[in-house]
Amino acid sequence: MLSDIEIAQKAKAKPIGEIASKLGIPNSAIEPYGHYKAKIGLDYVNSLGSKPNGKLILVTAISPTPAGEGKTTTTVGLGDALNHIGKKAIICLREPSLGPVFGMKGGAAGGGYAQVIPMEDINLHFTGDFGAIQLANNLLAAMIDNHIHQGNELNFDVRRITWKRVLDMNDRALRDIVVSLGGPANGYPREDGFDIVVASEVMAIFCLSTSIKDLKERLGKIVCGYTKDQKPILAKDLKTHGAMAALLKDALAPNLVQTLEHSPAFIHGGPFANIAHGCNSVLATQTALKLGDYVVTEAGFGADLGAEKFIDIKCRKAGLRPAAVVLVATIRALKYHGGIEVKELGKENLEALAKGITNIERHVNNIRNNYGLPCVVAINHRTEDTDAEVKMLQDKMAHHGAKVILARHWAEGGKGAVDVANEVVRLCEQPSDFKFVYEESLPLWDKMKAIATKIYGASDITADSKIRAQIKKLQESGYGHYPVCVAKTQYSFSTDPQLRGAPSGHIVTIREVRLAAGAEFVVMVCGDIMTMPGLPKVPSAVSIDITDDGKITGLF
Repeated sequence: MLSDIEIAQKAKAKPIGEIASKLGIPNSAIEPYGHYKAKIGLDYVNSLGSKPNGKLILVTAISPTPAGEGKTTTTVGLGDALNHIGKKAIICLREPSLGPVFGMKGGAAGGGYAQVIPMEDINLHFTGDFGAIQLANNLLAAMIDNHIHQGNELNFDVRRITWKRVLDMNDRALRDIVVSLGGPANGYPREDGFDIVVASEVMAIFCLSTSIKDLKERLGKIVCGYTKDQKPILAKDLKTHGAMAALLKDALAPNLVQTLEHSPAFIHGGPFANIAHGCNSVLATQTALKLGDYVVTEAGFGADLGAEKFIDIKCRKAGLRPAAVVLVATIRALKYHGGIEVKELGKENLEALAKGITNIERHVNNIRNNYGLPCVVAINHRTEDTDAEVKMLQDKMAHHGAKVILARHWAEGGKGAVDVANEVVRLCEQPSDFKFVYEESLPLWDKMKAIATKIYGASDITADSKIRAQIKKLQESGYGHYPVCVAKTQYSFSTDPQLRGAPSGHIVTIREVRLAAGAEFVVMVCGDIMTMPGLPKVPSAVSIDITDDGKITGLF
C-alpha cells in the first residue's frame, strides 16, 4: 500500500494557470509560487464583489480520536465528487501548522486518493504565510520590550503584559520563560512565554480580515498590555500596526492549489479550533463563493468546537450562511467513544459501537436543532470496518433525520464520495432555519453558558472570583457584544478528554479569559488545553527525511 506522500508524488499536477483558468481567473491576477501553487491578487479578489455567491457546505466531525477522523480528506473527496457529477466546486482548507506535521497528528493536505497537492510544499512552509504571521506577532513583542527599555512612555506594567511571542513548532520548553536577562543593556527582566503560531491573535485577525484596511485596523486594536492603573495599551499606541500589516500584505492574498483530480482548492490561514476559531480565511471563502457554484470548507475538530465557532464567529462576522453540513465519522472513533482503547479499535465490537453512537447523535442534534442546518453523515471508510458495524450505525441513526452514507474517497478519490455529493446537492435545495447559538446582545457570561448547556450538554458553568471579575470588567469595558471563542479539549463534549461518548450534567469551568480585541472575540480557556503544545515521545519528525536528490520521504 502506498503512503500518502507516495501517492502525491506519483500525481501529474497541472500548471496552476490551468487551474485558475477553469475558474475564470486571468493570468494577470495570479502570482505563481513555482509551477503548481499561486496567490490570487487582492485587486482581482475585490473585483468579484458584485457576483452572486455559490452554496457553502461545511464539513465538520464527531469528537475525534487522537489521530483525527479524516475531515480534510472528506472535504477534498467531496469537492472532487461534486466536480465528478458535473458541478463547479471549489475546496477551502486551512494551511497546516508545522507543530502537528512534526508532532503526532499529521498535516492538513488530506490523505490517500483525496489529497491536495503539492503535498510536501503545503505541509512544509507553503507560500510563507505562517512565517509572515510569526514575524508580525513577534515584531509587536519586540516593540513592547524596546518601548519599556527606552523609557516606557506608555507606562506599561511589566506584570501585565499580555502579548506573547509565537513559534510554529511544538516546544513545551518555551511555554513559560524569563526574558531580558544579562543586565541593563538587555532590557527589564520579566516573565514571558511562547504560543504556537496558530494560537496567535494575529492568525485569528488574518483569517477574519476582509482587506488590507480591515487588517490594519484590527491589528491596531490588539490589547498588548496594561498600565499600573489597568488601562489597556493597544498596538496602535506603539505605532506598530502599520509595520505589522506591511509584513502581512502579500500573505493576505489567498493561495490556490489543486487536488489529485485537479479540482481547485484555496488553502489559506490555519487557526486551531481547540484554541482559536478554527476556520480558513474569510477572504478565501468569499473568493471561492464568487467563483464556484459549490464551496466545500472545513472547521477544525468536532462540531462542538469548529462548527460552533464557524457559525457564531466566522459566519456572524462575515455574513456567511452555510447551505448544508457534512458530519464526518469513523466506526473506529465511535467504538472509542464506547469505551474501547485505541489499540483494540481494529477489531469488530458491536457493543462498544452501540454505546459510542451517543456521540454522533448529539452532534447531529446540535447541527439540525441548535444550528438549524440540514445534515448528512459521511462514514470515512477504513479497511477494518465490518459490514455489521456499518449496518448497525445506519440502522440506529435512521430516525435522526440525517442520512448515513459510506464514503470511500480515501481509497477511490472523488468517485468514492459521489453518494455523499448527491445528498449534499439535495440538501442545499432544502429550506433551513439557520441560527446562531446565542444572540450578540447576550452578556459574555450568558454566551458561554449557552454554548456549554446547549452544545456540550453541561448543566452549568463556573469560574473563580478572579475570572468572574475579569469577565465582568470586559463586559463593562465595551466588549460584551463580542462572540465567545472557547478553548477546550477536542476529545470530549466536556473539558475532561477522558469523558467520552456524550457526557451530560457536567460543569464547565472557565480557567482563563483572554481578550482578542483585534479579532473581536473573547477567548475562554476551559480545562487543561495548552496554547503551546509539546511533542510526543516519538515525534513524526523522526520519520521525515530527504534523499540526496532532494526527494522528501516519511511525510505521512
